[in-house]
Amino acid sequence: MKQHTAVLSLVNYSSGSLAWGLSRFVIGKYSLKNIPGLEFFKILGSGQNGGFQLRPSLRKQGLLCVFDTPENALAFREKSDLIKLYQDHADEFFCVSLQSYSSKGTWSSYSMNVTQDAPVEGPIAGITRASIKWHKAPKFWSKAPPAEDSLNHTKGCILAAGLGEAPYLRQATFTIWESQLAMDDYARSGAHLEAIRNAYQGAFFSESMFTRFIPINPLGTWRGKKYA
Repeated sequence: MKQHTAVLSLVNYSSGSLAWGLSRFVIGKYSLKNIPGLEFFKILGSGQNGGFQLRPSLRKQGLLCVFDTPENALAFREKSDLIKLYQDHADEFFCVSLQSYSSKGTWSSYSMNVTQDAPVEGPIAGITRASIKWHKAPKFWSKAPPAEDSLNHTKGCILAAGLGEAPYLRQATFTIWESQLAMDDYARSGAHLEAIRNAYQGAFFSESMFTRFIPINPLGTWRGKKYA
């Protein structure tokens, strides 16, 4: 089995680099051709202020790349010209490598291999994504503000970013937590639990994926906070 390793990058573009940043949505895929071991990627937008708002941000983006081996993921992260370009155009840049210990569902028909045992302690990360049925979107989004507010005030959440590959209908959330217990406490209580129950009971999604990871070497700055 391939030892899938993901690299997630978050970028906040400098004011002079907005055109370059927006061009990623149109021509960014060509920069990802012929990268050794790259199996899957998504160029992602973000909500205003890096959250889950309907209003998109012009400055904040994400890039998710999944590689066949940890070695190819590390080489991309540390040596690729593309990562250097993102850093050169950014006021803030954050990057983390991810190896899955639990994954359910698919993203554009792609599924992540589980390559790690569940950790006994220490930080974990999660990606939740969904393709929302268009006629269910208004009800789904009515639940988003309380869930985001709850997340922003939840103890144990180290980082949270709202991401999406298409406004309104194809959304994702990336989080890092102090522990699996902290993530579980959030997921099983309050506004988030209500939102998830409504989503699945109402069959809001045409496709979804929920993956938990061990984060490896989170490094950089996101929304004013430094990570080392």
